[in-house]
Amino acid sequence: MTDEHFQLAFENAILDPKLFSHEAHLRLAWIHINAFGIDIAIKNVTSQLMNYVTGLGMTYKYHETVTIAAVRAIYHFMLKSGSDNFKDFIKEFPRLKYNFKELLSKHYGFDVFTTEEARSSFLEPDLLPFD
Repeated sequence: MTDEHFQLAFENAILDPKLFSHEAHLRLAWIHINAFGIDIAIKNVTSQLMNYVTGLGMTYKYHETVTIAAVRAIYHFMLKSGSDNFKDFIKEFPRLKYNFKELLSKHYGFDVFTTEEARSSFLEPDLLPFD
C-alpha cells in the first residue's frame, strides 16, 4: 500500500485493524512529519488515532504519551536520516521498530505504558528530552 493510500485509509478510519501494527503507527508519524512538519504531525496523528480507535470501539487502546513520544522519536531520527522512504528509514533505525520500549526508557524514568496519567495526557520526559 502506498503512503498516500495508507494515510487516507487511516484518516478515514477504514484501514483494516489487522494492518495497524506498531510499525504502521511509526509509518503514519513518518508520513505526517514529511508532509506537515513536527507540530502539525503531532496534532494530526493524535486526532486521527483517537478517531480510528473510537470508530473501532477501542478507545482504551489510545495512549497520548506513547503516541506523541513516537512522533517525536521518529522526528529525532528523521533529522539524522539519509532515507527518502519509510521502508529504508525503518531499516536505518530498527530500534524504533524492535526496541521502542527500551528507547522510551531512556527518556522516562517510569513506565509510561502503565501510568494512567500518561495514557490520558502527554507527559514530558523526565530524563532526556526528545528535541
